[in-house]
Amino acid sequence: MTRFIIAFLFFTGIAATQWVGNDICGIWWNKDKDAKIKIYTSYSKYYGQIHYLKDPIDSVTHKPKLDKNNPDVTQRNRPIMGLLILKNLEWDNDDQEWDDGEVYDPKSGKTYSLTCTLKDKNTMELRGYIGISLLGRTDIWVRTDDPQ
Repeated sequence: MTRFIIAFLFFTGIAATQWVGNDICGIWWNKDKDAKIKIYTSYSKYYGQIHYLKDPIDSVTHKPKLDKNNPDVTQRNRPIMGLLILKNLEWDNDDQEWDDGEVYDPKSGKTYSLTCTLKDKNTMELRGYIGISLLGRTDIWVRTDDPQ
């Protein structure tokens, strides 16, 4: 009988994958596939830094792209390459998600609250929002093995 229950759970997909905090670590394509973000852990929190840009050079200035949309004028000279865009994510084992973080969108200059979940080991769902999660947007990032 036990074998039957285990087989039933396995084949019907009811048996959920149990993730651990570091499963999010690695290199991920953003939704537009024009940047790769390296996610890493530091002191039990998770961070993401732009690791690769498809077009790192500004077509007008012919210099590295800068954080020109940042609402803080003093930050507008920061290069996009290497920019820390995910901050302070914490692993929540009970909810099987990373939450209480922030994501910065250099294309708009806006910062959003962030929750992340893994759909499988290579697909991450990011929910960015202001205020409550219902009023947000979900993006899908895909893991890449290419270190470049």
